[in-house]
Amino acid sequence: MQFADFIRAGMLDALETLIGPSPILRIRTGAAPANLAAASSGTVLATMNLPADFLANAVAGSKAILGTWQDSAADATGTAGHFEIVNNAGTVRCIQGTVTGTGGGGHMEIQNTSIAAGQQITVTAFNLTLGGG
Repeated sequence: MQFADFIRAGMLDALETLIGPSPILRIRTGAAPANLAAASSGTVLATMNLPADFLANAVAGSKAILGTWQDSAADATGTAGHFEIVNNAGTVRCIQGTVTGTGGGGHMEIQNTSIAAGQQITVTAFNLTLGGG
């Protein structure tokens, strides 16, 4: 299936609207659950309150981070394996995916997946992509 660029942009931009402003990002240990209906898994290593406008406008079928995604002090020690983005009330899981170090090709990349409690964690890459036309 193929979509025109304006349709891809509209679909991707709608995701941010549906999630709502200032969602919460949690980086967790281990593999992500089988689906978003399953209970969260792994230890929460980092928690970030994302900016109200947290994703850039879609361009060429891709939507990247906007602003700084950072936790000044990690919650726990462990190896990052997956992330979840929840609404700003923390009650609805909206997106989940893999976490790798910068350049590692995960859905989300951070500077180092080996996290120590109290260390600063910064997301270096995150892109939502919708196939081209």
